[in-house]
Amino acid sequence: MIPKMMKAAVYDQYGGPEVLKYTEVPTPQLEREEALVRVHAVGLNGYDLMARSGRYKPNKGKFPHILGGDFGGELVALGPETSSDIPLGTRVTSWWVVPCGKCEQCMGGFPNRCSRNYRYLGAHLPGAYAQYIKLPAHHLIPLPDTVTYEQAAAFPNAFGTAWHMIVTRGNVRPGETVLVNSASSGVSMAAIQICKNLGAYVYASSSADWKLEKAKELGADEVINYNETDFVEEIMKRTKKRGVDVVIEHVGGDFLGKSVRCLTRGGRVVTVGGTKSYQCDIEVHYIFHKELQIIGSNSATKLDLEAMMPMLGAGKLKTIIDKVFPLEQAAEAHTYLESAKQFGKILLRVEH
Repeated sequence: MIPKMMKAAVYDQYGGPEVLKYTEVPTPQLEREEALVRVHAVGLNGYDLMARSGRYKPNKGKFPHILGGDFGGELVALGPETSSDIPLGTRVTSWWVVPCGKCEQCMGGFPNRCSRNYRYLGAHLPGAYAQYIKLPAHHLIPLPDTVTYEQAAAFPNAFGTAWHMIVTRGNVRPGETVLVNSASSGVSMAAIQICKNLGAYVYASSSADWKLEKAKELGADEVINYNETDFVEEIMKRTKKRGVDVVIEHVGGDFLGKSVRCLTRGGRVVTVGGTKSYQCDIEVHYIFHKELQIIGSNSATKLDLEAMMPMLGAGKLKTIIDKVFPLEQAAEAHTYLESAKQFGKILLRVEH
């Protein structure tokens, strides 16, 4: 039986982690083409921190708001006149992007580029820091029997974003050399594994030796501590001034300009964000002299996630979970994520 009220971690003003409050709110009411999922685990993402702090205001000041775009749960209800090939009771996760489905980009097969009404679960729409979440029924993805709820909650955003960068946009090929920056982030940990599965040679950079040791455990061939050495100089030294074919970049700030300088002639940087800063300085002569490419990559498609799900089920891709907090400690989990002490995903466990 689905209760009328549910437990959730919500915020009703922008600010630090302390604005997150564990409380009771109405359980979502379903409309046509929607599904209701009983959430068992939810993953934290960088955009959760940005939305909560007001760095951007995706919910347009509508409070209270519930964060959380990645989850593992079970399908418990469908909206009126809604059909699904997924039976009730199925263990599921979801594609977190909610596009309009009608603009030229969506109709052309690029829903992650939606130009009319591009939204995220947990950002623009109520998310999964709660016992239940509603979402479009056709977004659901069944879980293999070998994948736990916690693994599912650590999967969509990190692995979907990385796959879209590396495979869909970056076209990384066997034998190419790839630099993955900020190896301890969820996207970078996924990127290392995906690149190795494709047969690439992977360099990984991070801020601490213990993080780099874990990157090597994931398959990184060589590692660089960018707090101890300039990673541009180190890449050029190790590649005998050739540079790498591809850089996987999401830090922004001065990292983007440095990433460009790490490339070999004809190389490409694939960028998906600016967790450090959106303001980036690039020396353009590197671009035209070496005929380089800077390739933008935005989130992922449902097809990206579905392509990887068998690999996750077979253990060829592994989610890395650093720490799990109970839902009522969402504020503490945000504080921990902001401390940058983790290696792997931070999750919230949702009890019923």
